Order: sequence, then C-alpha cells, then structure tokens
Amino acid sequence: MSSLLGLAQRGEAEPLPVLCRLDPRTRIIAACAFAVAMVAVHDFRALGLGMVAALLTMAAARLPVMATLKRMVMMDGFIIFMLLMLPFTVPGPVAFTLWGWPASWAGLQQAAVIALKANAVVLALMALVGSQEPSTLGHALARLKVPVRLVHLLLFTVRYLDVIHQEYGRLRVAMKMRGFRPRNTLHTYRSMGYLIGMLLVRALERSERILKAMKCRGFTGQLPLLDDLRYRPRDGWFAALWLGLLLLVLALNWSP
Repeated sequence: MSSLLGLAQRGEAEPLPVLCRLDPRTRIIAACAFAVAMVAVHDFRALGLGMVAALLTMAAARLPVMATLKRMVMMDGFIIFMLLMLPFTVPGPVAFTLWGWPASWAGLQQAAVIALKANAVVLALMALVGSQEPSTLGHALARLKVPVRLVHLLLFTVRYLDVIHQEYGRLRVAMKMRGFRPRNTLHTYRSMGYLIGMLLVRALERSERILKAMKCRGFTGQLPLLDDLRYRPRDGWFAALWLGLLLLVLALNWSP
C-alpha cells in the first residue's frame, strides 16, 4: 500500500485527505460502529443511506475508483452464489420462474439486503481502515487495548507476507527448471501439494530464525509503541457527525 505521505512531482507535500487527518483510533471505532449499525438494519431506506455514506467516505479518503471497484468485485465473488440461490430457496410469492424453478420476492429482497449490507460495510472499512499504513493500524489497535498477540500477528504478517511470496516464487522457478508444467493430472495436484508443504516448512524455519534473532536483540514479547497518537477537536466533530449518521440510519429502519 503506497503511503499517503509521499511527495508530489513538484517536490511539495501532497495535502492529506480529510479522513487521514483523523486519529487512527477514531477511524477504527467509526468503522466498527458503522458495521454494527448496517448489520442491524434491514429497511431499504436505511441501507441506501448507509451505502451513500460509504461512497462519500470513499471519496473523502480519495481511494482510487477502479482499484476499489476491483476489490469490491472480488468480495462479491465470495457471496454471489449465495445471493443467486436465495430467491430459489426462500419461500414466498413467486416473482419469476427459471427452468421450472420458482424464485420468490422474499428471496430477492433478502439477496438485495445482504448485497447492500456487505458492499457498504466493506467499502467503509476500506476507506476508514484500509487507507491506513499497517504500522499505524497496529499501533492504533494496541492503543485500543486489542490483545497484544493479535497486534503482533498483524504486524508480522504484513512484514513477512512479501518474503513468503518471494519464497513461493523461488520454489516455482525450481519446479519449472526441472521440467514441471501444470496440467489437469494427478501428478500436478501432488506436486502442488508438495509445493505448499515445502512452503510451510520453510516459513516455519524462517520464523524460528527470526525469533532467535529478535531474542538476541532483547525482544521480550512486547513491541515498543513509538507513536504520538492523540485525539484532536476534529476527531470530536467527526465522531458527532458519524454518530448522527448512524442514529439516522437506525431511525429510518425503525420508522414505519
């Protein structure tokens, strides 16, 4: 993830987006509250307002439109089959029939509700949390009293994910040098299984070497938090605005 603190081509610092000027803890809390509120509602007016709010949040974070849409499509790919099956599995008045299978209005409504909820929550998470640097996110989670082991897991995963990817690339090159060509055969499946197993073994060996190196440097299970996180007046204004939005979403859901 490219840093938002890079320099412009003219050598001047680019102005930070509005959301990036907030305390990271404020953004994390706002994202969690938004997710809880969206999961709790089912009225289309409330869901529509939440989706609009998520889109405005994306604009405020200056997320690249095409890259964000590609990520949304990847997320939708995990739930598309469930959404397609709901109209044919939920009982209710028939909306249409496809190859003799009746689709109900209730199923279509549930599919639309789930799609709106999922896309709004994921979009808000990408804008509020995904736009943060991993180290900043880890420090903010630690300041919010998230279990330290989870924080360490996040930071180490981000740090060494590229290392594991490079190791995977070296193993694939070694397989190609030995004449391996992936095909739809049992030998290919067995070879890919060996590849994954060897990758796990090498990752475990590397983690043991890293742990020994950290202990030699005085690591005692705690990472020092070198940050200057502090709440500012703009965090209070954003929290009040965000709380008003969530209350309006809930009010639309409960109103007749």
